[in-house]
This record gives sequence, C-alpha cells and structure tokens, in this order.
Amino acid sequence: MKKILLINGHPNPDSFCYSLAKAYRQGVGAQANFRQIDVAHLTFDVGALKHFDSFEIPEDLRKAQEDIGWANHIVIVHPIWWATMPALLKSFIEQTFLMGFAAQYEKNGKITKLLTGKSVRVISTLDTPVFLYKSFLGNPSFKVHKANFSFCGIKPIRQTYIGPVVKSDDAKRKQWLRSVEQLGKKLK
Repeated sequence: MKKILLINGHPNPDSFCYSLAKAYRQGVGAQANFRQIDVAHLTFDVGALKHFDSFEIPEDLRKAQEDIGWANHIVIVHPIWWATMPALLKSFIEQTFLMGFAAQYEKNGKITKLLTGKSVRVISTLDTPVFLYKSFLGNPSFKVHKANFSFCGIKPIRQTYIGPVVKSDDAKRKQWLRSVEQLGKKLK
C-alpha cells in the first residue's frame, strides 16, 4: 500500500491551502496510508540553523524526518509568496532535509542521495496568473523544489499551480478543490 505524507507549509490554519490539503486527504481515502505535517503547528526556531555541523535538530523535526523516511510519496502544499515558498516552510526544509538524512558527502567527494524511491507533488497557490508566473518570472518555485529534492534523490518532482486565488470566486475555489481531490484519488 502506498504511503503518503502531506506537508502543509502555510503558516495560517485558516488559509485556502488547508482546504486544499483536506481535499487531497479526502481523495486518498482508505486506499493508502496517510500522514500529515502542518508546519505551522511544529515547535522549532526558524532562524536556528546557523551552523550545520553543530545543529541540534528539534524533536518535532526529528519526527518529521521519520515521517519523510516512512513515505514513498510526499505532497507539499504551500502558497507562493515573493516568488517562492514562505520562510516557515523553507526553514522547515533546511532543518529537516539535512546532510546525513537526505544526502551524504562521501570521502571521495561524491554525494549519496539518501531519499531515493520517493516522489513529490507540490501544490502551490498564487495570486499571479499561472502563465505569467511561469513565463515571465521563470517558474522559480519549481526550480527551487527540483534542485532541493533532486539533490536528495527524490523523483519525479511534479508541480501543480492554483491561481490566481486572490480574486477567485467560490465556484472557482470549489473547482480547484475538486481537482486536488482527484490528485488524491489518483495517489499523485
């Protein structure tokens, strides 16, 4: 049975991202094992990672590493703020996907990717029209996720954009929720 970990990276529990996470979970139903991390509810210092070699990983992030290790498919839901993910989610990734857990430098200088056999789907909301974000801004969120997760051996890496959200009506939001629920049903 597939093991899915959903990581909700929105700092506000009243956000549309939380509704999208719920829709994905409903789509998965009982056809897969499912766990969820709401980064906003974790206890960790966003600015704590000053030196990789002396960093003491907080208990909530150690548990997150266990969940990441357990999963074979990871779904990340977050808004696009200033062209990429919120600082809270970025800090979570920096403090969780550490060397020794996600990848390892070998004595010969090569890198061993420690999270192979996993895939990721990123679902991002944005207020910019998607085609403008991709064509004029160059799709920076996907590039960051691809660089980070490829480094760890995670592939394929898929991105779903939802937007613009800011002026969307209830009918459009329901349509987006249905499409994300369908991703959950397909376990993608």
